[in-house]
Amino acid sequence: MHPDLIETLREAQRFGFFGDRDIVAAAAHASTFVEAIGVLPAGARLLDLGSGGGLPGLVVADAFPQVSVVLLDRRQKRTDFLERAVRRLGWSHVAVLTADARRVCDQVATGEIDAFDVVTARGFGPPEFTLRVATATCRAGGTIVISEPPSGDRWPPDLLEELGLDSDRVGPVRRFVRRLGPLDR
Repeated sequence: MHPDLIETLREAQRFGFFGDRDIVAAAAHASTFVEAIGVLPAGARLLDLGSGGGLPGLVVADAFPQVSVVLLDRRQKRTDFLERAVRRLGWSHVAVLTADARRVCDQVATGEIDAFDVVTARGFGPPEFTLRVATATCRAGGTIVISEPPSGDRWPPDLLEELGLDSDRVGPVRRFVRRLGPLDR
């Protein structure tokens, strides 16, 4: 892990970007996203929805320096912080985008930007909305990883079928794989 990453996350916490949970424990939780993602080839593209103070986005970016990472948040104060953090960490493989996620969905749908290989989200929004946005920005065959509450599975099978997703639980996160459609094979 980058030596300045924990201090960067502590700074985000001081700014109020996430609660008072122990930062080392929060970073360890974010590391489970890395485990759920697995191996990524050089040049893969990853989108972190609602990046906020950088969890899990900064931890994931640290683990995948060969991947193009986009940290997305609609709040300028948070993206300003993330831009400073990325510069401080010296990462050229990470971009920060201030935009509403629905706009990014539209850009993917119209081909203005390519769909992502991996989409992550921690506390982005209501579960169904989060999953719909993630699916709309993820390429067929791609992976989506979303934080899961300890209480269990909150993903109705009919929603997963509608969105063309298979899923499994990896510790405190849920991994979804977007099935290939007939035109994707």
